[in-house]
Amino acid sequence: MSSSLWTVTEETFNPQTLHHSETVFTSGNGYLESRGAFEEGYPGERRTTFLHGVFDDIPISFTELVNAPDWLELHLFLDGEFFRLDRGQILTYRRTLDLRNGRVSRTVRWRSPQGKTTRLEFERFASLADEHVLILRVQITPEDYSGTLEVRAGWSGDVDNLNYKHWEWLAQQATPEICALHVRTQATRVELGAASRLTLTPDLPAEISAWDVHNHPTQVLKTSLEQGKPLTVEKTAVYFTSRDVDNPYHAAQEKLLSLPVPAWDALWEPHTRAWEEDWQACDVEIEGDDEAQIAVRFSLFQLLAAAPRHDERVSIGAKTLSGYGYRGHVFWDTEIFMLPFFTYTRPHIARNLLSYRYHNLEGARKKARAGGFQGAQFPWESAATGEEVTPTWVPHFADRTQVVRIWTGDIEIHISSMVCYGIWQYWKATGDEDFLLERGAQIFFEVARFWASRAEWNEHTGKYEFNDVIGPDEYHDHVNNNAFTNAFARWTLEKAVWLFDYLKQNHPGVAEGYIQNLQMTPEELQRWQEVARRIDYAVDPETGLVEQFKGYFQRRDVDLQAMEPRTESVQVIFGIEGTNETQVLKQPDVLMLAYLLPELFDKKSLQVNYDYYTPRTDHTYGSSLGPSIQAIMACRVGKQEDAYEHFMRAARADLRDVRGNAGDGIHGASAGGVWQAVVFGFGGLQFHNGTWTVTPHLPHHWKRLVFRFTWRGKSYVIDLPNKGPFSSEEA
Repeated sequence: MSSSLWTVTEETFNPQTLHHSETVFTSGNGYLESRGAFEEGYPGERRTTFLHGVFDDIPISFTELVNAPDWLELHLFLDGEFFRLDRGQILTYRRTLDLRNGRVSRTVRWRSPQGKTTRLEFERFASLADEHVLILRVQITPEDYSGTLEVRAGWSGDVDNLNYKHWEWLAQQATPEICALHVRTQATRVELGAASRLTLTPDLPAEISAWDVHNHPTQVLKTSLEQGKPLTVEKTAVYFTSRDVDNPYHAAQEKLLSLPVPAWDALWEPHTRAWEEDWQACDVEIEGDDEAQIAVRFSLFQLLAAAPRHDERVSIGAKTLSGYGYRGHVFWDTEIFMLPFFTYTRPHIARNLLSYRYHNLEGARKKARAGGFQGAQFPWESAATGEEVTPTWVPHFADRTQVVRIWTGDIEIHISSMVCYGIWQYWKATGDEDFLLERGAQIFFEVARFWASRAEWNEHTGKYEFNDVIGPDEYHDHVNNNAFTNAFARWTLEKAVWLFDYLKQNHPGVAEGYIQNLQMTPEELQRWQEVARRIDYAVDPETGLVEQFKGYFQRRDVDLQAMEPRTESVQVIFGIEGTNETQVLKQPDVLMLAYLLPELFDKKSLQVNYDYYTPRTDHTYGSSLGPSIQAIMACRVGKQEDAYEHFMRAARADLRDVRGNAGDGIHGASAGGVWQAVVFGFGGLQFHNGTWTVTPHLPHHWKRLVFRFTWRGKSYVIDLPNKGPFSSEEA
């Protein structure tokens, strides 16, 4: 494939889109990610480096990922003038993100306020081969002058999270050879050790000194610039935390001292090999649609850059590690939208993500107990401990003097089944019996206990109900018998009973262990069956139309098409309560249900539900989770053009900032959904009873689609030329 189809490029610098660009040029290695801030800084920037698992307490949002001391800091004084893009004149500018290896490059020709022109070429990457190591370099070429160069690079412990400071100083070191800082989060007491050094190439006469400024140790390199002759300054940086080692301050310095000088070439080769291995397992090739090709690879890169390879106690937040949005919290976005990509391409990463839920099972038990229920109820928003961290109140989006009650942490309860669904899909795809026996089964049983205790018996209908809930469609809260929630409660209870029987037959010792440790009884299993059998689920027996929740059909219908064009969500236009009274959807629960549990719908009922709920969905300004699933369902009802429109809406979420909020961070669910839309929608990959089939639905202008996946330990490459309609016999 052309190298241009592996590169995201910014040809001009626009300060008005600074935060959006910072998100797009985020790079990382699964241990940390750094936003695409400039090394030299810029006014109003949101420069962050987030490390997995490093949370600290804050007001309102309970806890958040902590912005780490900044490894990118590199200040250049060119013949006495400070280089920054808001000074002087930008003659040429180009920035690229190479999706093959995560290298961020920037070339600037800059005329200083005094009229001197310099060419600067920046490069950086976070090593995928050694996750604690990062490196950047800049090649400096004075075009029309000779003069002095001064480089200042250090570590500031005074960094903040949008003006909230988390770090307290412990120790530091500043010498001509090394610069190091030791800090600790104020509430959670996570320690961080950071170390760096500067190197000059070629080996010219230079003076390197150190400023031992409290909480900001800095190295200073001084040398001479000669007109037309380039020189390169390299900064090598290392992070460790107390989540990794007992003494992160010592570990960071020791690692840095073990690296070669200069380090770029030695680090680059193993780093690119590691990325090549990932891409060989998961690349998607689209011939005939360059924008879709780049968007898909960008989405997969952002998922891979955020994916923990060596830590099973962390997961991927809704905004990955790329911005302040949602404070780094983990939602169902991970299990339903991001996890399938890893399950079917990098299953060892999928195992880590699911293990995060296992390690935080006690937090889920605590949430269930707090609500008066049994078993485990996973939090709507999760951080380090698995306890609920959804903010209870937030400032009103239209009036900062008002606050809005957030109910999702209280009553959006389907997430517990989403964890189980992710486990089930992972087990089916990988056959990882050890995970199921040791971890997955326990989660299933504890979640089944929650559902059985949460169910309410209605004597008048003879049904078990789940009242006062929020489904995936968050435009409607405090509803009763949400179809998605009820169907998944039933699914989880049925699968838990099946799973226990499976253990008794195939692993009797494990089954006996759960009987003893969880005090499971035949009576309890019988209750699970009884509740599952009699859960309320409203579907018209003649048409197959499913009512999203009880009373939904009585809500006011709105012609969304008549409201176009618009630039705001329906919830902004009608208000929170006003939208709640309509049939307008943030995302269609029933179509999501049909995607995840297709066995509940035949061809006729799928078409009926698609036709009913599609025009009632706020596709453009509703949930970013919706378009990718809508694309898949459009494929399944034969609406190719609609499918492509929804797919591109998901694909452009970050690159084109179609929702106006990409500056908050990557839409992780949308990125995962893009992969699913291509593979499960256009590619038509489906799994049935231990095997798989492919029934393509390629967009008309795509010439070829190639994707890769792993099933039961075997790797497959599916090459689909666009031959027009695909017969069922070919599937």
